Amino acid sequence: MIAPAPDRPLSTAQVGTLSPEMLERFGHDPRARFAANLALTHRRIGAACERAERSIDSVRLLPVTKTVPAEVLRLAWQAGVSDFGENKLQEARDKAEQLQDLPIRWCMIGHLQTNKVKYLTRLADEFHALDSLKLAEALDRRLETDDRQMDVYVQVNTSNEDSKFGLSPGALLDFISGLKAFPRLKPRGLMTLAVFSDDPDRVRPCFTLLRELRDRARQVDERIAGLSMGMSGDYELAVQEGATVVRVGQTLFGPRPTSNADYWPGATG
Repeated sequence: MIAPAPDRPLSTAQVGTLSPEMLERFGHDPRARFAANLALTHRRIGAACERAERSIDSVRLLPVTKTVPAEVLRLAWQAGVSDFGENKLQEARDKAEQLQDLPIRWCMIGHLQTNKVKYLTRLADEFHALDSLKLAEALDRRLETDDRQMDVYVQVNTSNEDSKFGLSPGALLDFISGLKAFPRLKPRGLMTLAVFSDDPDRVRPCFTLLRELRDRARQVDERIAGLSMGMSGDYELAVQEGATVVRVGQTLFGPRPTSNADYWPGATG
């Protein structure tokens, strides 16, 4: 697990002045709040690793920055956040343009239409929602044009909900075999969204299934090693079930002003 980075000084001009709305949402010292939340989240990941008898270095925290404005993300970067996970491509593009002076690693974790791959390949270092060979082909072709490669996670619908994107578990192994035709894509593992529930007995089976699928997939392609699973409400459970990447947003940045359903199909609240 990557430890929080030391404070990074920003000039007053870089930070700017937050609006009253932003101060109400994030407080009068957002940088300190983010740094404290980041440290606490790392400690909780570490405790979950200890319970699972895992190394704390085996889990990466991916902060999810959707709905957090660019001027506030400058303060998050100052607090030690370097990887920014976004769900909507246009939102990520707008922020990246405003924050181009910072060395940010952009990770896209939301569903993508094939006609938008050129924007993804220009922006993102990592993609967590690959779910069709048609999309894989489009990405590979564009990456060849851009002369670059991209780390990808294959999304699996472990909850079997019609509202969620992702491959069915039964289709995964054939899909992994098919990915070998696209050399610009570098498969790093599997990704899932668990059932949105406060009941761990409903959530845990989604994580357990993804881990089992990962173990089978590695027999087809040994590069399928990672498990991107777990969000603010269930990341500690995901760590206990083998997560190597946890995608945490509200735990770090506070409640969002929009419904979760605006970003995650099937979510409520």
